[in-house]
Amino acid sequence: MTTTEQRLVVEPLSGWTGASIHGVDLSRPLSDEEIAAIRDALLRWKVVFFRDQDLDHDQHLRFARYFGAPTPAHPLFDSIPDPNYPTIYPIFRDRFKARVASTSGYDRPGWHADVTAAVNPPAASILRAEVLPPYGGDTQWSNAVAAYEGLSAPVRALADGLRAVHRFSPGAGTTPTDDYLRRVEKRPLLTEHPVVRVHPETGEKALYVNPGFTTHLVGVSPHESRRLLELFHDELTRPEYTVRFRWEPGSIAFWDNRSTVHLAPRDLTTDDDRRLYRITLVGDVPVGPDGRESVALAGEPFEAI
Repeated sequence: MTTTEQRLVVEPLSGWTGASIHGVDLSRPLSDEEIAAIRDALLRWKVVFFRDQDLDHDQHLRFARYFGAPTPAHPLFDSIPDPNYPTIYPIFRDRFKARVASTSGYDRPGWHADVTAAVNPPAASILRAEVLPPYGGDTQWSNAVAAYEGLSAPVRALADGLRAVHRFSPGAGTTPTDDYLRRVEKRPLLTEHPVVRVHPETGEKALYVNPGFTTHLVGVSPHESRRLLELFHDELTRPEYTVRFRWEPGSIAFWDNRSTVHLAPRDLTTDDDRRLYRITLVGDVPVGPDGRESVALAGEPFEAI
């Protein structure tokens, strides 16, 4: 546990991933020391959490801008229905109804990093909870740097030289809606990323594939691609690398999208409302250990408004 200015306290929540930050009021302007301490905690623990933060949209945006430039709410989907906040993405209980017409045995793991189909995926995401059901809806994160380091040396060397394609696509076992297909056709996003990306601030190597967006590895057979991606995905989601967060009204999660994957809740079985708001920050183009950058195969960069 560390402190700054005798107020801000960073409390790690697991051996690899996640820390709670106490003693700071995000509704007010932050000092340079507080901003630096939060950034250091984020880089160290990959995701940080705050409780009891009663923020409005403007305060949420002010906090986000300390750490980067907000992107549009989403490359494909709409922001909240207020033209003053085109950078705020609603994450509500029924948000997938407009995307999925039907499902039959949906079994694809939902672990992902945000918008990795773009050539410059967001550097970070900041999610704020406002209304929550009485139970269910926890979110999990996993440390992609730890996952890379957990591979054996020969497999790390193999991963260092691989590339993978990421795209927006409906999950296995689902039938997308016509609206979803129109949106994808209007703004296709398809990118070839390195399987291992070098973090631009820490220099750490992280596994940069995920079940949500990665379709296949480049330059290997389909069979090899499936087997290798299964290996990497299994490593990414080892329980010891993860942290699970129980949301409360006023909770905020701030994660480094370059070094984590996260799992949206799959247990929202109640009829109670659930409302959260997300801001993402403009990211850089990933670079692999060989110095090669990601390449856009379709679509434009995901830049700030």
